Amino acid sequence: MERKLPAMQDRNASSTAFGTLYMRAVHQLLDAQPLVLDDPAAITLLGDDAARQIRKSHKHHRTLEARALRTHVVLRSRFTEDRLADAVERGIVQYVILGAGFDTFAFRQPSWARNLQVFEVDQPATQSQKRTRLVDAGMAIPSNLHFAEIDFESESLRDGLIRHGVSMTAPTFFSWLGVTMYLQEEAIDAVLRTVAGFPAKSEIVLTFTQPPDLLSGRESKLHSFLAKAVHQSGEPFVSYFTCAAIEEKLHNAGFKKIAFLSDEEADQRYFRHRPRDLYISKRSAIACAML
Repeated sequence: MERKLPAMQDRNASSTAFGTLYMRAVHQLLDAQPLVLDDPAAITLLGDDAARQIRKSHKHHRTLEARALRTHVVLRSRFTEDRLADAVERGIVQYVILGAGFDTFAFRQPSWARNLQVFEVDQPATQSQKRTRLVDAGMAIPSNLHFAEIDFESESLRDGLIRHGVSMTAPTFFSWLGVTMYLQEEAIDAVLRTVAGFPAKSEIVLTFTQPPDLLSGRESKLHSFLAKAVHQSGEPFVSYFTCAAIEEKLHNAGFKKIAFLSDEEADQRYFRHRPRDLYISKRSAIACAML
């Protein structure tokens, strides 16, 4: 029987999830063209006051720490959505966003996504805050978007997905971005087992943070800066993994094809043909795995 996962934060809306939305908006307003991630919905969801504040505080957003974190945020979303597009071509019809926070994919979905059923999974408090912001921003909820409020203190991920209408027999694409570092290892394993219970050709893209003792120089300083910031926000990092450790976890859960987005590939695909205003940090890593 699957174990219930602990709540990432004790029934409070996630401040780091909101911070991610803010960084995507900063990317739209301050970074050079072409953008890594076109996300105008992030600005709409934040509102005009936030957009003015971003422009006013532009010097802060151009520090190395801010650029490195923002680069990772937009890169992981862009890579995930590129993988999703490939998955749709091979017949995927469900997209489950684990720890969705203030994700905006459903509000800017391209034509190829129209046949997808999109499920945003998060704790009730965060989703309640998002719904309120959507109303305030006048953003209509797309017909193929479903909010899956799941309190992991009272039910398992699998039970929650079934309750919200996710088909356990349909090949499904999962994204799990910016979450594993806030969870204990047992909870991470439980999620991977649940995802691995889906049919062949299902896929997950996830991010993780590498052990700080493997970092040095600039990367170590960037990690210290971010670790301090999230700790002060009440959502401290608790789990770190090497690529080898994540690969082993994915293999043990049942995934067959596992790959990591290297710095070289990321640069070639997303950064080489644009101005060098962003910074790819080696602190965090992005993995994809298929059943």
